[in-house]
Amino acid sequence: MKKETKTGAALPDEIEGTVQGHRDGHGFVSRDDGGADIYLPPGEMRAVLHRDRVKVRVARHDRRGRPEGRVLEIVERPRQPIIGRLLAEGGVWLVAPEDKRYGQDVLVAKPAAGQAKAGQIVVAELTEPPALYGQPVGRVKEVLGEIDDPGMEIEIAVRKYGVPHEFSEAAVAQARTLPDHVLPSDGKGRIDLTDVPLVTIDGEDARDFDDAVYCQPAVVSGRGKKPNGWRLLVAIADVSHYVKTGSALDADAYERATSVYFPRRVIPMLPEKLSNGLCSLNPQVERLCMVCDMLVNAQGEVTAYQFYPAVMRSHARLTYTEVAAILTNTHGPEAQRQSARVQELLHLHDVYRALLAARQARGAVDLETVETEIICDEAGRIQRIAPRTRNDAHKLIEEAMLAANVCAADFIAQGKQPGLYRVHDGPPPEKLEVLQGYLTALGIGHGLSQEPRPSEFQRIAQATQERPDAEQIHTMLLRSMSQALYTPVNSGHFGLAFQAYTHFTSPIRRYPDLLVHRVIKAILAGRKVRLPPLPTPGEAHAKLGKRLQKNSASSKQNNGKQPIRRTAELQAWEAAGLHCSANERRADEASRDVQAWLKCKYMREHLGEEYDGTVSAVTGFGLFVTLRQLYVEGLVHITELGGEYFRFDEARQELRGERTGIRYGLGAKVRVQVSRVDLDARKIDFRPVRESDASPPPAKAAGAKRAGRGKI
Repeated sequence: MKKETKTGAALPDEIEGTVQGHRDGHGFVSRDDGGADIYLPPGEMRAVLHRDRVKVRVARHDRRGRPEGRVLEIVERPRQPIIGRLLAEGGVWLVAPEDKRYGQDVLVAKPAAGQAKAGQIVVAELTEPPALYGQPVGRVKEVLGEIDDPGMEIEIAVRKYGVPHEFSEAAVAQARTLPDHVLPSDGKGRIDLTDVPLVTIDGEDARDFDDAVYCQPAVVSGRGKKPNGWRLLVAIADVSHYVKTGSALDADAYERATSVYFPRRVIPMLPEKLSNGLCSLNPQVERLCMVCDMLVNAQGEVTAYQFYPAVMRSHARLTYTEVAAILTNTHGPEAQRQSARVQELLHLHDVYRALLAARQARGAVDLETVETEIICDEAGRIQRIAPRTRNDAHKLIEEAMLAANVCAADFIAQGKQPGLYRVHDGPPPEKLEVLQGYLTALGIGHGLSQEPRPSEFQRIAQATQERPDAEQIHTMLLRSMSQALYTPVNSGHFGLAFQAYTHFTSPIRRYPDLLVHRVIKAILAGRKVRLPPLPTPGEAHAKLGKRLQKNSASSKQNNGKQPIRRTAELQAWEAAGLHCSANERRADEASRDVQAWLKCKYMREHLGEEYDGTVSAVTGFGLFVTLRQLYVEGLVHITELGGEYFRFDEARQELRGERTGIRYGLGAKVRVQVSRVDLDARKIDFRPVRESDASPPPAKAAGAKRAGRGKI
């Protein structure tokens, strides 16, 4: 029997999904079938935990028509450690979860606390699950230390998000058996490039070097002898030579799927002997590599390419800052120190400009948004948060890597072998609708079609780059897009405007690149690739799997030229892509969590201080404001905006006061005071400075400015 909603649509009696807890005590069930989330009131959350898999029945609908559920059965309770602070209250010991989505403290008998002391951060495992009339019970499994210990935020994050941070004994033992340098026998069947002056160009603090580049003028077309293009070599560390499919090192690398980057610390995908030593393209030592050897014409088109294994020797370890200085002044001190490399760098700059022109011609989306980096002292405290600047050296390497990645994708497609593509879909309909409404409200005449092309986004970006609200417009364009993922079903890369794209250039830190290397080698050798054993799918896999199935059901391989046949082999590659995509998300979430923790700790020292800020996001419950001096974001709750009712206008992305007409929209300049910092919740609250304060009321100033333009 099925129930019907208000609209007459049938709902199954039992719906399976995963519980998503909320710090306020309620929760939601993320449905396996991809339907709308089901609300769970606090009473229903008493017997379940965040991430439990459950069966629910829709009991009723609220005033807005949203389904509210009743838990029928707990299908699966995953074994998940709970990280929190050990507290002793009135003789009762408990662990208060650091992740407030769990909603309930875990009772711990004194003997089960072991050597842990009250106030310490611990890892607890459940011995008794929660019940309607009883809290969960557990025991202390690991003591992490005091909350203010240096690096504690990272220790919490890696356990909170399940990031593997210790290599298996088997992987460590296998790494010890590897040589410290390239053996003479390793060069068999490889091209000797040791005399080619390849160089690495990376950041000052880089420790592993995936890629090296070299460029020289070349005759690309015609019969003349005068160069009319370039030969561009991109050499990538040959990790697959040392990390064999199914080995202990491979199992650990596959489980991690990516390196995870935190301020002052990296959790690498491979042991340091490989990532910083044997596989890293360190200067003046022989290293094994896979080379993408390309011919690029004056229009920036790759007219020919080939892949081959080689032995190389990096002739210099250069930094972005150093290369940018050389390109700016070929007679400066940096150029004098690297005089042997100056001409080669100029050739690289020439091919970069051609590749950039081709990028612009195909309409790739190039949005300028502010990225920041956190600079910490030795104790792990934030010294400052600085905008990350990109110079021509960054862009030069980026374009060279993009060219190699496109060639790798084409090579896999031509080789008729399955592999992983890096796929980026266009904006989904619901996000596109919000974006179109926002652009219309701003009076931007360059509208978007129902199925927009990348060039339409780029046209809007270029047309608005001189506006004072350009950053907010570009941020909205970026937010409207889908997330990229790894899949064997190639549907192109929307943002970069490529028909086929993959990741080939970072096998030291990304497992998909390692798989791509194996596929390329297999095609060159005329054999098939064997995938490693696949891990057990998790919550993130399920979510991404729904999206992949939806996309593959409505799209076709090779951009509509060939129907998809979902063979067992293709499904195995889909599972590998889901695993890598899910773990990429996990790494991003863990990294963001640590950054948010550090920013909160930093802002605790600035409580009560006032700053100028810019509205960076608008919601129905308030404004998110980014401080212009500190690059820290916090919330101005709607209750702080005054004693009137504010209505959220989604199309204009603004809050409007019904009585006064005061408006707060994206890009509005406001002055705020730091009013509250919640370290556990990773939240910072601001309040606007009132008329009685030193500066004029921000709402009126911002509203008057916009009213004068007749926009927003």
